[in-house]
Amino acid sequence: MSYQGYGQQPYGQPPQGYGQYPPPQQGQYPPQQGHYPPPQGQYPPQQGQYPPPQQGGYYQQPPPGQYPPQQAPYGQPPPQQYGAPPPHSPQPYGAPPGQYGAPPPQQGGYYGAPPPAPYGAPPAQAAPPTPPSLGYGAPQIIQWDGTQDAQALRGAMKGFGTDEKVLINILSRKDPLQIEVLRTAFERQFKRSLVEDIKKETRSWFEYGLVQLARGPLMADVHNLYDAMSGPGTKEIVLNDILLSRSNADLHAIKSAYQRTFRRSLESDVKGELSFKTERMFLIVLAANRAEDSAPVIPQQVEQDVMSIYKATEGKVGTDEILVCSIFANRNDNQIRAIAHTYKQKFNRSLESVIDGEFSGHMKEALLFQLLHAVDKYMHAAMLLEDSMAGLGTKDHLLISRVVRFHWDRQELANVKGAYQQRYKKSLTSRIRGETSGDYRTLMVACVGE
Repeated sequence: MSYQGYGQQPYGQPPQGYGQYPPPQQGQYPPQQGHYPPPQGQYPPQQGQYPPPQQGGYYQQPPPGQYPPQQAPYGQPPPQQYGAPPPHSPQPYGAPPGQYGAPPPQQGGYYGAPPPAPYGAPPAQAAPPTPPSLGYGAPQIIQWDGTQDAQALRGAMKGFGTDEKVLINILSRKDPLQIEVLRTAFERQFKRSLVEDIKKETRSWFEYGLVQLARGPLMADVHNLYDAMSGPGTKEIVLNDILLSRSNADLHAIKSAYQRTFRRSLESDVKGELSFKTERMFLIVLAANRAEDSAPVIPQQVEQDVMSIYKATEGKVGTDEILVCSIFANRNDNQIRAIAHTYKQKFNRSLESVIDGEFSGHMKEALLFQLLHAVDKYMHAAMLLEDSMAGLGTKDHLLISRVVRFHWDRQELANVKGAYQQRYKKSLTSRIRGETSGDYRTLMVACVGE
């Protein structure tokens, strides 16, 4: 897929037509790092270079007083340069997303890294592991007391009637660590389950959204996976959303929580729900042997992967699906992006079109998910949100789970909203308003920060 890029004002100058996109310039590609629009570099890169790791996105500074919070003033020194040490910790929840183009919590290795050391040389140090997403790591003690909010939630659901506004205002504004503290405080103080009380006091998609929030990101993933594989049929799209393109740390957390909650392994449930080759693909994913985000892109490995994919697809009669699935499951986003770029250069055909023509069904959808996420994760997220609202009827369970998933990381959400605006020429909020109603609408709009 291709996007038309945009030009950039000289550094330190006010944006052209504040709040609007400047006119496009021929041949530029949406940024993978730095400010948006891109301040330097064009796509495709020069021969022998790879597209840079995705670090920035589409976040545009809003007028004062609007969400997301304002960034640092335009014209300040540029953000941390690519290749500098990664930030020490993620942005606090609700904090300003920071100068546009600041790196997300995960950092990729540099492109064009040197090949492996000669035979007999000391082994290279393993890439440091990608840290778990907020809410997926070990329990943390935070300086926040959930007692007052727990009391407000109980008051909103006690007696006759429910104060929906209180539920929305409290639950939509907490980060994953605060949600955990709040849920524990509610259960300790009132000897009741917050999730079960919400289920009793609310209905329909409004209930579904509140429950997703109250469970927090990890337990929402666990329950959504279980529900997707319960009853007749399997909601494969839910498995894609939750399991694909995740860090090893997050996958280990999901598997552990699933086992703890349902006393059964996630792998065994997946085995019983998917067809043979797709089952093997997801078991490779669940093995959590993906290259860490800090692992470099090595040109020799990229060339080898490109030729392996070609020989497994276009270069033979039939398709070696499992070989392609193994490459996509075990490479990080930077490496997959380099593979896609090199494949296009070498064979003058996009890797997306190869997958579309050589695969079918759930496996095709899963491979395209991994590819598009690696090429531009913010645009891919915007497309997932639009897909949940496009066509006849809204796929409400997908819209809710995706909105809630992206809302946990406000930096990511700001970029997804910018990507959505660029692609569909309307705001994500206005699109959601048109597809939802009542308290359900109010909750979704609150989650996207309006």
